[in-house]
Parts: sequence; C-alpha cells; structure tokens
Amino acid sequence: MPLAVLGLGSSIERQRHLVGALDALAALADPATLRVSRVFESPPVGFSDPRDFYNLVVAFDTPLAPDALNARCKTIEQDHGRPAGPTKQIARTLDIDLLLWGEACGRYGDTALPRADVARYAFVLHPLAELLPEQRHPTLGLTFAELWARFDASTQPHWAVAFTWHGREISAPD
Repeated sequence: MPLAVLGLGSSIERQRHLVGALDALAALADPATLRVSRVFESPPVGFSDPRDFYNLVVAFDTPLAPDALNARCKTIEQDHGRPAGPTKQIARTLDIDLLLWGEACGRYGDTALPRADVARYAFVLHPLAELLPEQRHPTLGLTFAELWARFDASTQPHWAVAFTWHGREISAPD
C-alpha cells in the first residue's frame, strides 16, 4: 500500500479540530503504520489574522487512491465546520492537504502531487523532516531532512507546542 502523507492545520479551536481530524484519519489508516509529527504553532502565512495556526503532518499506509483520499479529507474538513470552496486567505477550523502519496507525481483529480507546499513552508517541511527524515522528495531527489537543513527557517517563524491526543503527548525528536 502507498504511504499517504497529509498536512493538517487549524487556527480556530485548534486542539479540538486537530484531535477530531486525527481520530477521523486514524479510522482510514492502517493502524500499524500511522505516524504523527510534533505540532508546530505559526502565524498565518499570506494574510493577516490574530490567530496562529497549529500544524502537523501525519503519514500512514492506505488502500485509497489520491482522489478518494482527498475527497475523504474534504469531508472531514466540512464535518469540522470548514465551508466548501476556496478559503485560502482566512482563519479556518481545519485544513487537510494531501502532500504525498507514495512516489506519485502528477495530477490526481484536483490534487497535484507532490504538493508544492512541501518545500515551500516551514510549518509543513519541518514536521515532515522529523517524521520521514530519510524519505526522498519524489521530484527534488533530496531527503526531507536535507531539504529542511537547506531551508531558511528564519523567514517563517514556527515553534513546537505541547499537544495531547487521547492522553498521549505527541512529540518527536528535536
């Protein structure tokens, strides 16, 4: 089964919506393969809002094709109060983006893989580099640890925060 890698974010009732998303995604995942990164807090990128985001990355094996998985993710977002349609420049309850699906490259429905955000944003690349440091980016050829080492994180402030999911502190190596 391919490894699906998803980026999750929330700036409204962050803990509640991310826990709910993790629960819903865990139901889709092969439980033995589910991995969860640390949670990082960061200011919004590309718009002004006083609410910071919590972001994390999850990875799991799945039999779902990219377009089917993406559709499930959009349903989970809507179940958590995110309106359908474009919501790029506003605070939101939940954002789930399919970042990678195995080594897939190309368009799958409305989703381009690998997602460009992987190498563009610290709040995506940092948790991804911690979760899957030796995995290679499908088109850039570098490992996620190498991409993170080359990233100028000073341009995008973010910091790890304490986060609990079902009584378990979510943490990863520094």
